[in-house]
Amino acid sequence: MNYRMIIYVLGWILNFEALFLLPSAAAGLIFREREGLSILVTAAICLVLGLLAVRRKPQRAKLYAREGFISVALSWLVLSFFGALPFYFSGYIPSIIDAVFETASGFTTTGASILADVEALPKCLLFWRSFTHWIGGMGVLVFVIAILPLAGGSNMYLMKAESPGPSVKKLVPKVKRTAVTLYLMYLLITVVEFIFLVAGRMPVFDALCTSFGTAGTGGFGIRNDSIAGYSSYIQVVVTVFMILFGVNFNVYYLIYKKKWKDMLKCTEVIVYLTIIAVSILLISINIRGMYSSGATAVKDAAFQVGSIITTTGFSTANFDLWPAFSKTVLVLLMFVGACAGSTGGGIKVSRVVIIFKTVTKELDYIIHPNNVKKIKIEGKQLEHTVLRSTNVFIMAYIFIFVGSLLLISLDNFDLVTNFTAVAATLNNIGPGLGGVGPVSNFSAFSGFSKIVLTFDMLAGRLELFPVMILLSWKTWKK
Repeated sequence: MNYRMIIYVLGWILNFEALFLLPSAAAGLIFREREGLSILVTAAICLVLGLLAVRRKPQRAKLYAREGFISVALSWLVLSFFGALPFYFSGYIPSIIDAVFETASGFTTTGASILADVEALPKCLLFWRSFTHWIGGMGVLVFVIAILPLAGGSNMYLMKAESPGPSVKKLVPKVKRTAVTLYLMYLLITVVEFIFLVAGRMPVFDALCTSFGTAGTGGFGIRNDSIAGYSSYIQVVVTVFMILFGVNFNVYYLIYKKKWKDMLKCTEVIVYLTIIAVSILLISINIRGMYSSGATAVKDAAFQVGSIITTTGFSTANFDLWPAFSKTVLVLLMFVGACAGSTGGGIKVSRVVIIFKTVTKELDYIIHPNNVKKIKIEGKQLEHTVLRSTNVFIMAYIFIFVGSLLLISLDNFDLVTNFTAVAATLNNIGPGLGGVGPVSNFSAFSGFSKIVLTFDMLAGRLELFPVMILLSWKTWKK
């Protein structure tokens, strides 16, 4: 185990976190808020510890798969802990467990909150809270890779461990250029959304925070009613961009390269958009009687479908009051999630497609045992390793989900609240139903349950395996 190199990577994570804190400190200066001092103190702590860790680059600078997964898991733990300090130092979240929960929710783009009144926070802390979404959306280690090349195949091990989806492909031959390309696309679409929001007369500060939340598919609102208080135009813009950020970024690269034929072969995106369209139609019909006009029903249905399937978590309506059918559709969308290679969470559409094809193949085999059928996606045969990793992921997902549900049930809340709380955190969505619905929060859970749910958020964002490897005793054997 290359411990020195792991510490070196964590050092750079702390250095970059110090850098990421500066815009929020600047917001404190602009709005003349003394809470900006707590952000500066945190940045100083991160910088000192980071510089100590990177003062000398290790002689053995290569990371292998095990070190890559451990580095990623520890990086997100470090980010969440130190990122929580501004909330804790300022006194707005006096419990360190609550502060870490809130910050982990931000970095993992979950959007689950323990705050009952977000509007009570100073703007500099609101900015930091939303900015964590943007940082975590693409992944901070992808940003590090774009800036700092590591030895050998270390970059690819880090990217595979941090990127969402069953497989990670290079857009260009070099991993560093892939990371740069991803971040440029991410930044460009964020800027475009910001322009559209400002054009709709949304205040600049609100537009920035909303763009961060949409881009990272996070969902931290800066108003207590999330997006409900804004105009229909703004709600439509956010709906469109939530769905766009749930698309595999490889598609945008294909569009940039004008590879139209390859783009039309993207099965996952076609299935993703089809699921969205069908869900909007079904929910619109189901909730029509609750609205004065069909257009408003469709608008709210589209917003909530886009918000849930992309795991963003914004809301324009209290969907906990919708009919059981509509709520059931939304809960199912929680598990489906967005596309692989997007900023969204959940199981991912690609895995759902693979599972469906695997079941179909098995049924065909039972009926026609002599037939040999290969599973293909986008015209290419899936490798056995992809099928195996998908099956293992689903089993691990079920074990973690059931274990978490059992542990938080000790708080004695109702099953709907507990079930959707785990679904909302493990799938990085934010709101659930019942006690954790769109007009409620997670503050009622005990400290122990919040630790469990924080683990779920981190595990869900990192696709389970990095966190599981970190906790496995075999990992630390020589």
